[in-house]
Amino acid sequence: MTVATPNDPLLMLRQLRCIRDDRVLFSELALDLAPGEIVQVTGPNGSGKTTLLRIVSGLSLDFEGEIVWSGIAVEQNRLAYQQDLLFIGHQVGIKAALTPEENLRAVMGMHGQFKKEDIHDALSRVDLYGFEDVPCYQLSAGQQRRVALARLHLSRQRLWILDEPFTAIDRAGVKALESLLICHAQRGGMVMLTTHHELGIQYQGLKRLDLAELLSASDHPFAVEAV
Repeated sequence: MTVATPNDPLLMLRQLRCIRDDRVLFSELALDLAPGEIVQVTGPNGSGKTTLLRIVSGLSLDFEGEIVWSGIAVEQNRLAYQQDLLFIGHQVGIKAALTPEENLRAVMGMHGQFKKEDIHDALSRVDLYGFEDVPCYQLSAGQQRRVALARLHLSRQRLWILDEPFTAIDRAGVKALESLLICHAQRGGMVMLTTHHELGIQYQGLKRLDLAELLSASDHPFAVEAV
């Protein structure tokens, strides 16, 4: 059994292939993600961006190939992998009848116990101070998105997988989220995300995986592009 060292990639995707409705979304997909790196998955609508993130996060098993975490195939150590992963999908994934505090306590409870002060601080960091006890159905779409993103401020997971995290947030929120992604990477975390938003990140560890380019170059070696 091989265990990754701090200098090795922690997440490795090997020869991933996915077919939907008799159409190949991606094939021979390979990616290494090491501590300190952010990878943006790009491609037109329907190219398989969300599908890839769901596969990597363990929400879909409809693929061929191998996912390796810390030197061990995920299928052999799925629990440890899931404990070190935080996934936020395109849908906000919150309960409308619950308050922001109740939503965060319910979702993050599986990753440990959080003090009320910690939850309130996380909500304050996404500009929801004073909304802690307001039912989420009374919040705007942007505010509901920020409730979901507040999970990042409570996260103890090294790998963040984010599907369109910039949806429905304003310019200030975009800038704050970009800074948070960089801070997480600089602390040794990793981020894999999709977004139609043009990232304003100036960061050496940022790279891009273009699924459309991957499919069109399926007969040729493909490398992840450094940004």
